[in-house]
Amino acid sequence: MLDLFSGLLSLLLGTPPHAEAQAVNWSSVIHESLVLSLIDTPSGDNALTIGEPDPIAAALVQQHLAAMATQGYPQTEQGIWIASNQVLAEHAGTTPLPAASLTKIPTTLVALATWGPEHQFETIVATNGPMEAGTLQGDLIIQGGDDPFFVWEEAISLGNALNQMGIQQVTGDLVIMGNFAMNFEDDPLQAGTFLKQGLEQSQWSSEVETQYQQLPPNTPRPSVLINGVVRLATAPEIEGSVKPLVLHQSLPLANILKAMNIYSNNVIADMLADTLGGADVMAQRAAELANVPPEEIQLRNGSGLGEENRISPRAVTAMLIATQRYLLPRQMSIADLYPIIGNDGGTLLGRQIPAGAVLKTGTLSRVSSLAGVIPTRDQGLIWFTIINLGTGELQIPHSQQDLLLQQLQAAWGNPAPLPPSITPNRSWQNSFQLGAADRNRSL
Repeated sequence: MLDLFSGLLSLLLGTPPHAEAQAVNWSSVIHESLVLSLIDTPSGDNALTIGEPDPIAAALVQQHLAAMATQGYPQTEQGIWIASNQVLAEHAGTTPLPAASLTKIPTTLVALATWGPEHQFETIVATNGPMEAGTLQGDLIIQGGDDPFFVWEEAISLGNALNQMGIQQVTGDLVIMGNFAMNFEDDPLQAGTFLKQGLEQSQWSSEVETQYQQLPPNTPRPSVLINGVVRLATAPEIEGSVKPLVLHQSLPLANILKAMNIYSNNVIADMLADTLGGADVMAQRAAELANVPPEEIQLRNGSGLGEENRISPRAVTAMLIATQRYLLPRQMSIADLYPIIGNDGGTLLGRQIPAGAVLKTGTLSRVSSLAGVIPTRDQGLIWFTIINLGTGELQIPHSQQDLLLQQLQAAWGNPAPLPPSITPNRSWQNSFQLGAADRNRSL
């Protein structure tokens, strides 16, 4: 019955759930020279096929392994893959190893290939009662649409949209249906409790006030008082007359993925993986997209929580390259989806990694992993994955990983300027903001 209601609202809106994103004409903001310069990424299989190693890279990898061994990290439990247009060095590169949050790399790739960077998740607000003098005489119904990044700013924006429709009070309950999460809380009742608080300024906590201050100056403070409780929908009440009020669209997928990867947000990753069909489906699809053997990607979730998520260093690197290949014709790059050292903070704070590198970190109790790309003058883009297994202070693998990347760039030169193929599309990133009013549409 809930699926029936969801389909009914989709018909009313004229937009099917998870509609394919439409292409965007970037010609006005991206110069042709940028497109022509995007040639320093692997185009064949050489970057994935083991061949004769580069002597410099091989020596540096052996130095890394020896240094890790002296700190109690046995060489048999370390995995490395380093490639440009061909494999430069590797160690246990095809062995699936606990990947920690590098698991978010297949989540990113499959989400991107499934929906496109412009895809927006839709949350529908409806009611089963009439409005009289600013009061809804019934319930406020929230139809969740898998949005993993609905936070305080979005609730404030939605409240203002309801106020603009003349709604100031609800006599009934806040009814939650579908897959609705808020503030990275996927329990629908707790998410609904957050929403109820965010819609009414008199109930704001200091945390809500702090997030409100991040919005543009003079953003209204919403006042939608819900007198009833937060509860889940039941089939009988949905069978009655339901009127859609507001369609709320999420940030575009590219922005959601960027936030997920900067802060390594597990809830976003797991919600996306579930929506994509689960870990097994996602692993199979990721292997197909990256053209690697399926046994090299073994997933139990989309976030990387638990050592059961095992990926080979080769497969991690291949997925990053596949992501880059998908994005370049769209005038984007992995820098639009992953954190940039010295620019985005998050899990990269405090790391001593060459400037311009685009990376993803992963950490569990005995896993420290790092993957991404560093620019060099002589070898172009260097794609890499490092997975270090062992017990000890995180600073040990962190410092050794950073040193290996520093040495690789020192050996092949620091490019100036940085290549545009790993430069973020600023016009894209700056066009979408949390809490933007234009992502709410009255119905």
